[in-house]
Amino acid sequence: MVDSPGVLFESLLEIMARLRGSEGCPWDREQTPASLKPFLVEEAYEVLEAIESGSAPAVREELGDLLFQIIFHARLAAEAGDFTMGEVLDHLARKMIRRHPHVFGDTAVTSARQALAQWEAIKQSEARDAGRVRSVLEGVPRSLPSLLRAQRLQSKAARIGFDWPDAVAAWQKVREELGEVETALAQGDRDRIQEELGDVFFSVVNVARLCEIDAEEALQGAVEKFRRRFTQMEADLTARGKDTATVTAAELERLWQAVKAREHGGGESPR
Repeated sequence: MVDSPGVLFESLLEIMARLRGSEGCPWDREQTPASLKPFLVEEAYEVLEAIESGSAPAVREELGDLLFQIIFHARLAAEAGDFTMGEVLDHLARKMIRRHPHVFGDTAVTSARQALAQWEAIKQSEARDAGRVRSVLEGVPRSLPSLLRAQRLQSKAARIGFDWPDAVAAWQKVREELGEVETALAQGDRDRIQEELGDVFFSVVNVARLCEIDAEEALQGAVEKFRRRFTQMEADLTARGKDTATVTAAELERLWQAVKAREHGGGESPR
């Protein structure tokens, strides 16, 4: 039988303390919050990959690895006298209770949208009580992948009603931005081309969000589809005793179309 989560969590804290102790692991003892940053990001992405795989054991393992990174950072903070893991947990618990008055208090909400609006209002109130002005867009790290960051910023703005009425209206904005790209291309102005392409990407994210589609995931799917088809095209060339360096662009295009056709249930054999 597995011990209770509380007992196991205490055990992890003890393991971390031993790793950082005088007789612990040389590598662990050398780490700093800055040196651990890449591992924290890496573990978070490995959790995402595990979720996408649909493998519960993989998700379990990767969540554990991510949790250990959090424990590692808390240990370093405790050693520096900044805060303890107990303070992290206490702060988190209090915050979750405070921001869910419809669960732990007597406030009522009837939809997820209302719950999010209430969450935002509470965060604004917390900022005012702390004597500072808080932007609605706070809390979205600059280090996020651009599509994900765009979608999160748009979602935050939408919570206060700053949004397109629907995906069709947002798509009209995409059409408008595409026209501006065409104008920039005709002018040959590289800086403007870059700016207008950025506007196109941002506008497309709006459409994805309003269709309840994750823009980052959609692009990842397109990238993976391209990789799969390209490597299959290379395999077809190898089967014919050729490679990408010895065929024309027209031949590559024909092979590409053949790969696409096979994926859709038809098309020629590679031999």
